[in-house]
Amino acid sequence: MGTTDTTAADAVQQDTELKSKHRRMWGLGDYPRVAREIVSPLGAVLVDALAVGRGERVLDVAAGTGSAAVRAARRGATVVASDLTPELLEAGRAEHPDVDLTWDVADAEALPYEDDSFDVVMSCIGVMFAPHHQQAADELVRACRPGGRIGIVSWTPEGTIGQLFATMKQYVPPPPPGASPPPLWGNEEHVRSLLGDRVGDVQVRRQTLPVIHFGDGEQFRDYFAAHYGPTIAAFAAHADDPERTAALERDLAALGEREGSRSEAGFTMQWEYLLVTAEVR
Repeated sequence: MGTTDTTAADAVQQDTELKSKHRRMWGLGDYPRVAREIVSPLGAVLVDALAVGRGERVLDVAAGTGSAAVRAARRGATVVASDLTPELLEAGRAEHPDVDLTWDVADAEALPYEDDSFDVVMSCIGVMFAPHHQQAADELVRACRPGGRIGIVSWTPEGTIGQLFATMKQYVPPPPPGASPPPLWGNEEHVRSLLGDRVGDVQVRRQTLPVIHFGDGEQFRDYFAAHYGPTIAAFAAHADDPERTAALERDLAALGEREGSRSEAGFTMQWEYLLVTAEVR
């Protein structure tokens, strides 16, 4: 085997290990609870923006527990919800036993569907976590028919969840070469460059998700430390280092305080996201 073959084999092995790590990370904690209690309204936002209609073929990429997929199916669309993490799909299926849709284990960077298979391809705070952004974007476009629509909701780098990842960055190992930070999908210029001239009628909106689930920054920290896979992984990386653990705890609580505001209604946060819709040419 030559050097080129060895390098290619090593790259495949590294990618396989990275995907396995991602799958395990999203299986930690209780992301279905986070989806159910806080972020599920984003699914309706995306489906409404795409005007999903009865009889349309819809693919939800990195669907998680299916907050967008379920809403599309309830509109009468024929829906496939795909995700890398089987545990999330199982939770979605169990939570919505009355909804008729297909749940598929699939890699957003290598979707197991033919070209031009769907009228609508969408992803709600999901595809942003695929490590190789261009590969994932190429798959979104490939699976959607010409004249079909693509819709993506992603946390922005400047918003609360983008800042959560920025805060945790110093506490986790650096990503492997070629992997990009998830919140970049919340940058308009980045998304436009990923999709390129293969799409038209691009509509971009920055919006916020109101969150009233927490009483203060410490409750925000504790919730993520208990239920959110990436945060659990960050704490696990320093399980034997009390000082680093304490520093991470302080930084996350401080972030929660900065991102929240107090009024007579209580402690409120506004989690910013980017909503992008486009038509495939």
